[in-house]
Amino acid sequence: MNITKSFKTAVIVGSLALTTAFLSGCGGLSEAQLKELSDLKASVQSLENEANSLKDERAKLEKQVEETNRKLAECQKQKEETRANLEKLPK
Repeated sequence: MNITKSFKTAVIVGSLALTTAFLSGCGGLSEAQLKELSDLKASVQSLENEANSLKDERAKLEKQVEETNRKLAECQKQKEETRANLEKLPK
């Protein structure tokens, strides 16, 4: 009886040791994987910054286009007024 109890205890302890070694070996991330993850995070942050910069530039350009269109409309209005005034002059 004593031998079976010792054998069972040895098997249980051995199984626990093998399970722990297996899980710790398979569950962790390697240094290369951590470096790759860090590089990917930096790349994402860089792309987000670039996207925000491009959005700001686009807003600035849209504002310039709007201003140019406004000036163009004002010039067109002045041109029409000038033509109307020239037609009113005696010939």
